[in-house]
Amino acid sequence: MSAAAPGHARPQARTLGAATLGLALGALLLGRTAAPAAMRRRRLPGTAPPPDDAGRPDARHRPAHAGALRDVYRDGPAPAALQACRLYEAAALLAASVLSDSALEHYRGGFENPGMFAPLASAAVVLACALRAARRSRAGLHDGNVNPSPETRPVRSGTPGRTDAPVTNGPQAIPYATACAVGAAGLGFHAYNVLRRPGGLSWGNLFYAAPLGAPAALALAGVIGLAARPVAHGAPTLVGLPSGRALCALAAFGIAGTSAEAALLHFRGAFQHPAMWLPVSIPPAAALMLAGAAVSDRPRAPRLASPLLRACTWLGLIGVGFHTRGIARQMGGWRNWSQNLLAGPPLPAPPSFSALALAGRAALALRAAQLGSVRETA
Repeated sequence: MSAAAPGHARPQARTLGAATLGLALGALLLGRTAAPAAMRRRRLPGTAPPPDDAGRPDARHRPAHAGALRDVYRDGPAPAALQACRLYEAAALLAASVLSDSALEHYRGGFENPGMFAPLASAAVVLACALRAARRSRAGLHDGNVNPSPETRPVRSGTPGRTDAPVTNGPQAIPYATACAVGAAGLGFHAYNVLRRPGGLSWGNLFYAAPLGAPAALALAGVIGLAARPVAHGAPTLVGLPSGRALCALAAFGIAGTSAEAALLHFRGAFQHPAMWLPVSIPPAAALMLAGAAVSDRPRAPRLASPLLRACTWLGLIGVGFHTRGIARQMGGWRNWSQNLLAGPPLPAPPSFSALALAGRAALALRAAQLGSVRETA
């Protein structure tokens, strides 16, 4: 186990920790005060009038070419709002996994670098904001209202590609954008930690140096949180691509990267248990099916994607049980939990599969709905 932080670094660590906690509280307060400002937005010329009392646009003023929004208002609560809620839940679960894992690993490193506090604060803010957005979304869906909060207010446009406000900007995006920045910076620090060791880029350093997957997961949680808001607003595209296609590609990339991290650590463990092969077989197949859904224009092309994603969801839950058993098999078992939690298999790692599988299922549903809308309007 790494030595504790030197004495001269401890005051700096306390200062940076207090600063990051202050930034976290400030981001939460900004998110709370942004709702009244968002409700006072003015409607631009050419846009549709406000919705009726049920939260849906007035049918007399609905544009005839609203095919892109057909999946937003269909049979009660909007499927887009439901998938946005799932994306928020996926971001929250992934942030919780990163928060727990980073807390353990950075505690093991003695918080030698004051910047080790940054991912903890950022992941905690993303967790709080995503849980709040998901809770409001669920409450609105249960009430039959697709317009429960600024995070889930759908965009109404009078012309294709025209909205009443940019849905990716605003204080609500600050926590997720900050997580992306902190994750990218952490990835650079971890890569430097691997390369500066004797031997450079080698199997031993990849096994025991700072893990590359943890900061990448924090950045991925931020990206998913950023994508959930325009999806909740009913935006048909993300970064110039159909939202379903972009999210399928994003989930496929995340699942493949998480599986690669599991393969590295399970290879370090010599695959001593047959169950250690599951995270390196099922998730890559699910990522391949999601990638197929992203590039294919046939609604029924990736038929195996949904069951594979459900299997990945259960894999994350079952993995926690296997890792709990692995800690119990360490010398002293759970009686020596203070050491075995740090030296044994990481408990917070497997839920990342469940989080990305949830995001993949939301992306798959959006992709199928958008392909169905395109076929109906053709």
